[in-house]
Amino acid sequence: MLQINVIRENTELVLEGLKKRNMRDAESLINQALAVDKVRREKQQQYDAVVGESNRISKEVGILMKAGKKQEADEMIAKMATSKKSAAEIGQEMAAAEEELQRILYLIPNVPSKDVPAGKGAEDNITVHTHGHIPALPADALPHWDLIKKYDIIDFDLGNKISGAGFPVYKGKGAKLQRALINFFLDQAAQQGYREVQPPIVVNKASGYGTGQLPDKEGQMYYITEDELYLIPTAEVPITNLYRDVILTEQELPVRNVGYTPCFRREAGSWGAHVRGLNRLHQFDKVEIVEIRKPEESYATLDAMCAYVQSLLEKLELPYRKLLLCGGDMGFNSAQTFDMEVFAAAQQRWLEVSSVSNFETYQANRMKLRLKNKEGKTQPLHTLNGSALALPRIVAALLENNQTPDGIRVPKALVPYTRFEMIDAR
Repeated sequence: MLQINVIRENTELVLEGLKKRNMRDAESLINQALAVDKVRREKQQQYDAVVGESNRISKEVGILMKAGKKQEADEMIAKMATSKKSAAEIGQEMAAAEEELQRILYLIPNVPSKDVPAGKGAEDNITVHTHGHIPALPADALPHWDLIKKYDIIDFDLGNKISGAGFPVYKGKGAKLQRALINFFLDQAAQQGYREVQPPIVVNKASGYGTGQLPDKEGQMYYITEDELYLIPTAEVPITNLYRDVILTEQELPVRNVGYTPCFRREAGSWGAHVRGLNRLHQFDKVEIVEIRKPEESYATLDAMCAYVQSLLEKLELPYRKLLLCGGDMGFNSAQTFDMEVFAAAQQRWLEVSSVSNFETYQANRMKLRLKNKEGKTQPLHTLNGSALALPRIVAALLENNQTPDGIRVPKALVPYTRFEMIDAR
């Protein structure tokens, strides 16, 4: 989250940055935060003054008692009791102001970096790179939701039967393709120096607040009421929260982790042709990379993470484009985000398969994650994460783009993992 001292000392810059997000209530939230902060600081001054006076009286009582002036000492003790009562009352008011300030700060998104363009939505994103050739499919080419039925590899009806819409069942070569992609992505990440971790797929409320999914995305997360736990929307949440309330040393940096998890999203309000088949699910598999870096390294790291994700898409022989997201289309926590979209040739549609983001200090402030430098002082760190990769739309594009009269061709890079070269009717 944004630190109140940053908001207080750079109010106009913060407001100017938040304008990129096309936020209607940005100025109102900032003004609320500043007003509550003013009250909090005033109460702090009052509290310090009263406690200081109480300490002064306490010392005076000791002097009077030594001097045998009991009556005067008793009068001062009574005055000290009044001061202590006043300090307790002011302390409660100060704590209430602290709590209200924290609540407001949680509602304020990250300030976009200077390179992020202003904009309202996806139409204002900027294409910064394209790669590959869009395959020319025959007129009778099928979208993936028909291909999966033709080859009996993914079953939405069975998933609906046992869970509900948006929970597919992968079968036969469909299941093997899923496993192959997961292992391929994990192996590629290991070769790039990422350490594999296998985190829990449920998290507590503190973890949700730590990475910023709460309160912003509370309605999009599945909640286990009795245990007060959330099913994770992405491995970013548990992997990044491994470092909540942690002070790292120089020797422990950089942190570079990768993890595979199933992910769960309610996707409330989603509808239309763009959510058909694998395009949008309630449960899906994803491999996530997470890095923790010094501030001066984070934007070079963002570029390197993007390049790594792009290399995966190239190895899968998928045409893709890289987009710099505008302020209005960026996630709540992000300072800068690049999306990777692949082209699904039968749908004639670009599908987002990865977001790679730099959060700067936003998550680290929420998690109280710090670096202790060589001088023994603590300083903020930057967190970054990226999908490397999310499986459903990758599978959709692979199926559609590689369909042939004989079946669906498997990209060469995956064959050692699938142990078959074609998905066919056999």
